[in-house]
Amino acid sequence: MSSRIKRVFFADYIFHVWENVYEPAEDSLLFAENLAVREGESVLDMGTGCGILGIVASEKAAEVVAVDINPYAVRCAKDNAKLNRVADKMFFVQGDLFTPIRTEEKFDLILFNAPYLPVEHKEDGSWLGCAWAGGASGRQVIDRFIYEAPKHLEQAGRIFLMQSTLSGVNETLKGFVEGGLKANIVAERDLPFFETMTLVEAKR
Repeated sequence: MSSRIKRVFFADYIFHVWENVYEPAEDSLLFAENLAVREGESVLDMGTGCGILGIVASEKAAEVVAVDINPYAVRCAKDNAKLNRVADKMFFVQGDLFTPIRTEEKFDLILFNAPYLPVEHKEDGSWLGCAWAGGASGRQVIDRFIYEAPKHLEQAGRIFLMQSTLSGVNETLKGFVEGGLKANIVAERDLPFFETMTLVEAKR
């Protein structure tokens, strides 16, 4: 195995994290620990990264569609699906948020560990930067997601969105409500420097 590939473990799963792909950190693990998937659901894992959430979700899901703007992440997640023996339940697509998803396609569960860190510019040419850089307010991608996600949600569907208090959790709750959903915080974890990781659930 290349020295540039890291191994990450969660529960009984193992993930190989390639260079240029976001390595699961506190946010990913908090999300995975609180991931509630119902038997037979269709799942959209937006911003799949190394595939951790989609792969964990596939244990109960009927199918998982994993999307990432980063082509390295898509290939890495596909490799990890094979490694964890769930490749037959997963489909992988490269693209920017919902752009590659058909207009009429809907899901029971949509997951997104969003790029939420407030930064003016991500590193030039950095695919890895796409995983964490959220623009000046940290909400550049989050707001786009909140606007688009309800259009791809089944009537009784749910959305789980991970972000930081650095990028305005109340704005997220308000955005989902304005989109016709009910929203609440289902898990939190405090980090140093007055930051809290927050998992938001939204549903009709």
